[in-house]
Amino acid sequence: MTNDEVIKAYEETHSLLKGHFRLSSGRHSDRYLQSALVLQYPWVAEKLCAALAELVKPLNPQTIVSPALGGLIVGQELARALKVKAIFTERNKETDEMELRRGFQVEKGEKIFAVEDIITTGKSVKESIEVVRGLGAEVVGVGCLIDRSGGTSHFDVPVKALSSLKVESWEEKDCPLCKQGSPVTKPGSRAKF
Repeated sequence: MTNDEVIKAYEETHSLLKGHFRLSSGRHSDRYLQSALVLQYPWVAEKLCAALAELVKPLNPQTIVSPALGGLIVGQELARALKVKAIFTERNKETDEMELRRGFQVEKGEKIFAVEDIITTGKSVKESIEVVRGLGAEVVGVGCLIDRSGGTSHFDVPVKALSSLKVESWEEKDCPLCKQGSPVTKPGSRAKF
């Protein structure tokens, strides 16, 4: 799939929102990618993740890890396309730390590819990488459907993005939408303000 085809899939499923948004990072933006809306159509999720799998295949991962909640569907579909195991990390409600639960196991030296739906700062997927590395796994790469970081989310492994989209974001104190008095919404999976 081309970059334009991926963006078109988001637009056609009303997954590329316009307005005034507070991102998980705390930054503000005038556009928001709500992957849950595009991924609610399994045939679209399958197509997107099959295309991502073609980029990931040369890294020969044995397992896909994704952070819950946003990365779950992408991780599952990517693993299906690659015919490998899919596991996920999730936040401990008391400590807010990412952890591997539900009986998931990681072997020492296991080749793992970490994936998220959208990467902006990369915080959640970086936490997932720390978890599996802490268990002795070898992380062979990281990926996403759309990289909206503008190249600012640095990783020490290859990054495979199906698409990239430059979306402006600002610190709250510098946000032009706040200065105009526009109300802010928090559409993501992390409900904290």
